[in-house]
Amino acid sequence: MTQVIGIDLGGTAIKLGRFSEDGICHQSLTVPTPQPATPEAVLGTMTDAILQLNPVENAVSAIGIGTPGPADAAGRIARVAINLKNWHNVPLADWLEAKTGLPTILANDANCAGLGEAWLGAGKHFKNLILLTLGTGVGGAVILDGQLFAGHQGAAGELGLIAINPDGPECNSGNRGSLEQYISVQAIRRQTGLEPLELADLAKSGDAKGLEYWQNYGRYLGIGLASIIYILTPEAIIIGGGISAGAEFFLPTVREEIERRVLPSSREDLQLLVAELGNQAGMVGAAKLAWQLVQ
Repeated sequence: MTQVIGIDLGGTAIKLGRFSEDGICHQSLTVPTPQPATPEAVLGTMTDAILQLNPVENAVSAIGIGTPGPADAAGRIARVAINLKNWHNVPLADWLEAKTGLPTILANDANCAGLGEAWLGAGKHFKNLILLTLGTGVGGAVILDGQLFAGHQGAAGELGLIAINPDGPECNSGNRGSLEQYISVQAIRRQTGLEPLELADLAKSGDAKGLEYWQNYGRYLGIGLASIIYILTPEAIIIGGGISAGAEFFLPTVREEIERRVLPSSREDLQLLVAELGNQAGMVGAAKLAWQLVQ
């Protein structure tokens, strides 16, 4: 029975899993990302880990990789990788194919998380959905008619970078007042001096300021989602990333904001869901990417 390997390349860990076509993970492995995480060092670590997961020749037919930054439209080159050293236009797919003899494809890690949730997670019953990952930054993925939408140069789905306030805080992207500047972990720290988990604990204890913070948070998220809904009219919006642990405190306000701002015809039967795969989503989605390569 042929299988594929899905890899989630992160700044501190590399997660790998060997998957059959039905989504069953037959073996998984997590190895530390080498420090400094130069392309050559990561390639060596990744190759060794793949050999551990693929001990039987011809058992694996392809490799998919999620990288922390944009890949090119063909899924061959890691254009930039955030938190990894000296990653600029790294031909990672070519390198791994040369080392392993297996066809390889790359995608942005948020895109992989979206594919993972669409395949085996909260989005498995929908063909058109978006995923928003609420973490240090805000990533996004767009799935249209069951396929990942990567756009003209492979950089589509940067949902956290849409502007919701023309005069808001400056963003690394060059934008001002982007959604990310209001709903990321960094934004929460800047606004409150607290961590998201601390704010969630405050809200759980019934603290009025904690509850009020999450209501304001939900309002900003709802405003950003309203624009995205008008353009894509998804069947489902899936909220992932570390901040989604506090979703019970902000999703009601998100729903209210969407209902206030979006015409019923554009949000009919829209589902607002919390991601189900946690930190496995990127690895699962990378495996789905590999399956699409060989099918």
